[in-house]
Amino acid sequence: MIRRTARSWLAALTAVAVGVGLAGCAAGSTDPAPVWRGATLGPTPAATTTPVPNAPVEVRLAFAGDIHFTGRTLRLLDDPETAFGPITPMLRDADVTLVNLETAVTDRGTPQPKTYHFRAPKAAFAALRAAGVDAVSIANNHILDYGRQGLTDTLDAAAETRYPVFGAGRDADAAYAPWLTTVRGLRIAVLGMSQVHDLAGSWRATDTRSGVAMAFDPARATAAVRSARERADLVIVFMHWGVEGNSCPIGEMKTFARRLSEAGADILVGAHAHTLLADGWLGRTYVHYGLGNFLWYANSHSTDSGVLNLVVRGRAVVDRRFVAATVSASGQPVPATGAGRQRILDKLATAQRCTGLAAERPE
Repeated sequence: MIRRTARSWLAALTAVAVGVGLAGCAAGSTDPAPVWRGATLGPTPAATTTPVPNAPVEVRLAFAGDIHFTGRTLRLLDDPETAFGPITPMLRDADVTLVNLETAVTDRGTPQPKTYHFRAPKAAFAALRAAGVDAVSIANNHILDYGRQGLTDTLDAAAETRYPVFGAGRDADAAYAPWLTTVRGLRIAVLGMSQVHDLAGSWRATDTRSGVAMAFDPARATAAVRSARERADLVIVFMHWGVEGNSCPIGEMKTFARRLSEAGADILVGAHAHTLLADGWLGRTYVHYGLGNFLWYANSHSTDSGVLNLVVRGRAVVDRRFVAATVSASGQPVPATGAGRQRILDKLATAQRCTGLAAERPE
């Protein structure tokens, strides 16, 4: 869906965005289909030059990190329309907005042998839709917190509300299948995968078992990217990876990022570490290793957050802006200002040094 004209989007960014030039499911008839909130593209601002025939269109993407509705954030579902608070305009202004849904949507199931268990009611999908989030990754280490019953309930709730999810499914084919959408003729494929080790063996999807698309099957993971490459103009992979609290990517992250890049991924975006990591280019693949917490239930870990805005032209990321934010006492992210914003941007600049990524896109 096209939510706003380019002019109104740029105006919104001018008000709150801060550019960061970081230097130094599935198959099957029951799966939810994309449901766009708006109508058609409004009038285009008058061009100052003659348009180039068949020139690649520009599409605006937005990404944010981990969200769930438990603890202090559960009460936000009393009014799903306002659940995400003041950050909502930034989510709605992109053509496609994606986050990681760090919870099962269920009131059933058996808690699994792990420390933290997250679940939410079906109103979570209403809140996501109202905030402008178009689809969510469920390839993470909480989607099976309440077992396969919890995952089944999540998939059923997504289908019932016609809300797109990706990265887990009723079998491996479904889990590794992309969410597909088209914006102004640009075909976009989005996959979700997890590289979190805890319970990975029992949570992974197989040919006969539901579960998560795991990075630990590199052959299947890269085949999924190559297949998406054949079906789409732009291929995005939303990863769940990293070490909690560590702002630097570890070796297995870098190795897997290279594999996905070689398989044809254009954009890799990550979450899970509960702290912000940094971005850059791996050849012509844009990589952001970690977006931190976004809508967060407690004061654990870092409250540094934000929204990553990308402009793509064809397969190329031609502009990137990170809007720094802070997770507030309500659990909602709010745009950061002043010294707080500068501290986050400085933190990202420091984190970029350990990414091993180029600071600029190769020509």
